[in-house]
Amino acid sequence: MNNKKQKLELTWIGKDREINLEPRILVEVPEKNYGDKNTENMLIHGDNLLALKALEQEYSGKIKCIYIDPPYNTGNAFDLYDDNVEHSTWLSLMKKRLESLRNLLSNDGFFCCQIDDSEGPYLKVLLDEIFGRSNYLTTFFVQVRYSDKTLKQDMDFHKQIEQIHIYRKEYGAKPNLNIKEKSFDKFNYYIKELNEGNEIELGGKKVIVFKNGDYEIIKDEGSEDGLKEIWASGTILDGNSSGRFFRDYLDGRVKNDGLGALYKVYGIGDDKLPYRYFTGPKKEGATKGKYYQGVPIEQLENDDYVQTTPIENFYDLAGAFGNCRLEGGVEFRSGKKPEALLQIILKHFSNEDDLILDSFLGSASTIATAHKMGRRWIGIELGDHCYTHCESRLQRVVDGTDQSGISKAVNWQGGGGYKFYELAPSLLKKDEFGEWIIEPKYDAEMLAEAMAKNEGYKYSPDGNNPYKQGYSTEKDFIFTTTQFITAELLNKIKHELKEDESLLICTTHYEENCIDKFSNITVKKIPQSLLKTCEFGALNYNLNVVETEIEENFEEEE
Repeated sequence: MNNKKQKLELTWIGKDREINLEPRILVEVPEKNYGDKNTENMLIHGDNLLALKALEQEYSGKIKCIYIDPPYNTGNAFDLYDDNVEHSTWLSLMKKRLESLRNLLSNDGFFCCQIDDSEGPYLKVLLDEIFGRSNYLTTFFVQVRYSDKTLKQDMDFHKQIEQIHIYRKEYGAKPNLNIKEKSFDKFNYYIKELNEGNEIELGGKKVIVFKNGDYEIIKDEGSEDGLKEIWASGTILDGNSSGRFFRDYLDGRVKNDGLGALYKVYGIGDDKLPYRYFTGPKKEGATKGKYYQGVPIEQLENDDYVQTTPIENFYDLAGAFGNCRLEGGVEFRSGKKPEALLQIILKHFSNEDDLILDSFLGSASTIATAHKMGRRWIGIELGDHCYTHCESRLQRVVDGTDQSGISKAVNWQGGGGYKFYELAPSLLKKDEFGEWIIEPKYDAEMLAEAMAKNEGYKYSPDGNNPYKQGYSTEKDFIFTTTQFITAELLNKIKHELKEDESLLICTTHYEENCIDKFSNITVKKIPQSLLKTCEFGALNYNLNVVETEIEENFEEEE
């Protein structure tokens, strides 16, 4: 009997193959930085799986909202993307990225992934496995095309709807619900009693019964003295005290009080009135009634009172998709998302100054929108359009000259900035003899930072001690050098350390008697000490590199 605990999961060829990613470093390119020099925004050029790994040490648990729009694996070669990836390969490459993205999310963060039905169902099961099914919140259904607009004339089925699967990192994460403006518009009913009515008791409460014709219900302009009309039916009958009172004591009283009776029930409700009005059925055979609620006391007394409504899960954005082709001043015909869509996502799942991440950046719609909405951001893109599209678009955003998308809606005038980073090449490469060597492009600073990352240390050079280039704890440090380590040098370094401090030295060569010379100093040889830790030499693990042309019958709307 197999006692191994089983779980519901998606399986495919190659799923169990582990990829030991090299923790690359990110190299800032100062001449490509733009705008505010103190900005924390990051535009990264490089393979997104390796870039995510590079971010993990510093940004794990810090990203509030992640939106990705990965290649859909439709079997069509899209402009600027190779979207035809074999099914198992697509799932394997997505799985590794999703695991890294989850690590980067804050505990109160949200993950949003847009997809169509080519891989959508498989992706949903995979997301359940990675995030936990209990953390699935909803799926947004987005109309992206009008019914009479097609991508190709020979398609049998017209794809009008795409999905955005939305997950939280952990229980307790709360999205921003829709906010209703404080208003008395719906409190526009007024009840006039024409006589004293008949007093009875129901459910331990004093009730005045008015027969049909003994009262008037007047509909007028809303005010704080008005009443809101609510049907006492459906879930209302179980959901609040008024609904339950109607269900338990007024339902069926038409045989006692006749059609169209009005009930004035004392001791119920949360408004300024000591009573609440109910009406019974008005037509023969009807069972439904209504009650009339005053403005809640909390709303009357609290100027900061906010009333919310649930977030919708369907959005008709066909017009926005039809008109976004040149949004931001860059053309990106296949797969471009309008800023109006990203505004909805960021409004509900982030707040100002939160950190946003998009690792399939495309034409930079996500981070352009995030920038205009006052969010901090990280964007990752492998293709050349990181230079041709993302950079130029973001420069216009920073300058304030981009007035497309949501600019007018948020009164965008420019400001902020970003820093540009390239993903460093692999730390190790094979030479002409097939031997592993350190990549010659690495200078001393890059090598020190890369070794710190590979060994799990935070790179942070100590200006007062050249042997402390990074730390894992406040007493454990790392030092990387290409100089020959001798016993004499070790003895000097020993005196630079406090008695309870330890040091890892990574070097290309050293005297044999340096090993274990001091109990608090460990010496490792590079590259030999690294070869079994991860995969070196990989150019990328990409999903999206081939540039091809495809005729698309998708006209811009007027």
